[in-house]
Amino acid sequence: MMPNVLVTGSNRGLGIEWVRQYAEEGWRVFATCRHPAEADDLKALAHSHRSITVHRLDITKPDDVNALARELRNESIDVLINNAGLYLEKYEEVSLDNLRFDDWELTFRVNTLGCLRVTRALKPMVAASARRLVVAISTHMGSITEIETADAFYYRSSKAALNASMKGVSLELKPLGIGVLILHPGWNNTRMGGPDAPFRPVDTVAGMRRIIERFDMRHTGRFFRFNGEEIPW
Repeated sequence: MMPNVLVTGSNRGLGIEWVRQYAEEGWRVFATCRHPAEADDLKALAHSHRSITVHRLDITKPDDVNALARELRNESIDVLINNAGLYLEKYEEVSLDNLRFDDWELTFRVNTLGCLRVTRALKPMVAASARRLVVAISTHMGSITEIETADAFYYRSSKAALNASMKGVSLELKPLGIGVLILHPGWNNTRMGGPDAPFRPVDTVAGMRRIIERFDMRHTGRFFRFNGEEIPW
């Protein structure tokens, strides 16, 4: 049977590259985004690959998450890729005096709580699959060991919380045979990463897919760069 993958935040950047590569490998792809009607590139990709279906999902809205879970309740999801993320800060905001707490809370709702909300809701579909793997797209900026500059407070802390949460989730899901991978895609030339970024989504997604293909339960709950190197917490 054709394996299934679900990708959140799939309308641009890394998300649409996940969708493209899996579709070209013959996977069935559930591609989710907040505004499907406006996702022209994703719709065009879906038009050219019949294995792609596009679904509305705002990971910060419980009603959206629950509606998607109901829609897919009879499906299996071999690989769940929690790709949707948010970066709101400007690099000049590097002190306590410049923090915007509303933006910080929104960043947590997307980067941390959204991933956990989706994982919880879709756990039965992952458990019903052959591969049974949950992937969280994080960043080395969420590694406390690697913090060397006073910047990106919202993003760093939200991803550090994501890492800690998904480590705990990996321990809960392990007895069910469900694995968890936490992956750092590097600094990519996307709308979030900007034009000066050294990596291309086509290369970093291919690298992360290789990690996924090599996954076994010895890797569950661990944190890897897209090139396969393990990252300290």
